[in-house]
Amino acid sequence: MNNKLEASKLMLRVILGISFFVHGLVKFQGGIENTVGWFDSIGIPGVLAYVVALIEMVGGFALIIGLGTRIVSALISLVMIGAIFTAKLSVGFLGDGQTPGAGYELDLAFLAIALFLAINGSKMLAVDQLFINKSENEQAGK
Repeated sequence: MNNKLEASKLMLRVILGISFFVHGLVKFQGGIENTVGWFDSIGIPGVLAYVVALIEMVGGFALIIGLGTRIVSALISLVMIGAIFTAKLSVGFLGDGQTPGAGYELDLAFLAIALFLAINGSKMLAVDQLFINKSENEQAGK
């Protein structure tokens, strides 16, 4: 049963990581200034666009390789809560019907996955395990 749970956590971690890495990368490729301007237009300090994009891109990559999963997932949870309450809640669960993906349904799903990983972690094929195993081996040798 434990292997099934770890495999499931691995799938969630990698999919969430890919999704956020791509979202962050697109923000930089499309011109981060556009995101800065949009943040300013909805009343959020533009500098936070850089913070969000870095959390998405660097955090997404970290999730893919399994580095700091719990911390990164907690940060992504905060980003999702911010997105839902500042930009998405007013347009509703499915959005306005005019703009695909404008609602907060996907943000809510990402938030649930991120919270799950923040609480439970993900050990399978995680870089973190290299450090933990090395540390445990060193302590066992003392």
